[in-house]
Amino acid sequence: MNSDLSDATQALERAAASCRERGASLTAIRREVLALLYRTPKGIKAYDLLEQMRQTRGNASPPTVYRALDFLIEQGLAHKIGRMNLFVACRHGAHSSPSLFLVCPKCNGVTELEDPDMVTSLYASLAATGHRLDSPEVEISAVCPQCVAGREAA
Repeated sequence: MNSDLSDATQALERAAASCRERGASLTAIRREVLALLYRTPKGIKAYDLLEQMRQTRGNASPPTVYRALDFLIEQGLAHKIGRMNLFVACRHGAHSSPSLFLVCPKCNGVTELEDPDMVTSLYASLAATGHRLDSPEVEISAVCPQCVAGREAA
């Protein structure tokens, strides 16, 4: 557990440094939203984020949360999983290439893949058919190992 806290603290410091390099600021509210995202690896809905923020900031409002989420997504620090309307912290540091997500249809778990070769192959396949991505997040429905193990044990 202490290791998780240390990892999240280090990730927040890297996020702040990334923002500074881009001339942006990871304000206290943005940092708090990002910290909450790191604490919920399966993803969280905006209104659930709002409820958690109200525990420390009683005056937090939906626009506060959505503005912070928009900033974090713009900076490549968070992603929106459209299929489930969830937000997740980027686990691979800020980046601008498409993000690949495995979304478990059984437990709604979300796993971010970092596979540059797969992204390159995806772009080539799309170009060959005349298609292009309309979202920076690519969601793939795939049963997670925990659900596979649970189903096999049953």
